[in-house]
Amino acid sequence: MLKNKIGTKENPTVLKTPPQTSEYTMHVEEKDGKEILVCTVGSTVLHYDIRCLSDLHEMLKNHGDWMLLGSKDEKAEAEADTVEFWGRSKDNPIGGWYGLKKNFRGRFGMYIPPLMEYLGLAEVEHNKRNNRMRAK
Repeated sequence: MLKNKIGTKENPTVLKTPPQTSEYTMHVEEKDGKEILVCTVGSTVLHYDIRCLSDLHEMLKNHGDWMLLGSKDEKAEAEADTVEFWGRSKDNPIGGWYGLKKNFRGRFGMYIPPLMEYLGLAEVEHNKRNNRMRAK
């Protein structure tokens, strides 16, 4: 299963943001009886619903082409037709945010795509700006 490839708190997966400018870690942890993705960026810790991996992969397969990442903080408006917008949309499979920590629910389009690439589920561009992804 994919979660076994992501790592643990003691041995997390080390990833880089799409522009390859910053490192962060990702691991699977249990919280309130549910498995979640824990993303650690410096001293900031974000939580994402682990279901986002399969849901985003399915959406990208159906989309069939490259999609802009569009990473934004929670309080900033996400641009339509981006991975970030989908990750907080009422029209996604969970009906809203995949980010689980209030005030830290954004940046879905920054931190989930590299994990998807690492897991072999997607291709991600690595330009300075305006990166895109598509399903593998």
